[in-house]
Amino acid sequence: MAGRTPDEIRASIERNREELGTSLVRLRDEVSELADWRAQLRRNERSLQIAAAAAGFLLAGGVGGAFGAVFGRGRRRRRG
Repeated sequence: MAGRTPDEIRASIERNREELGTSLVRLRDEVSELADWRAQLRRNERSLQIAAAAAGFLLAGGVGGAFGAVFGRGRRRRRG
């Protein structure tokens, strides 16, 4: 880098400033996009619906609970 003129150094600094400004704008846009949770929900709505249904199913008793409800098994009968 030795041997550069002051004008070349100034031009290099100015290019670096422009590149930094462009990078900062790009970074700000990316951060805004990632922080927009509503957009994230819209993009992943179908997956989230499936996950919510699966979680509800498991919390409600899962497969055993479903079979018990359908076939009436799993209930203890009282002996009289």
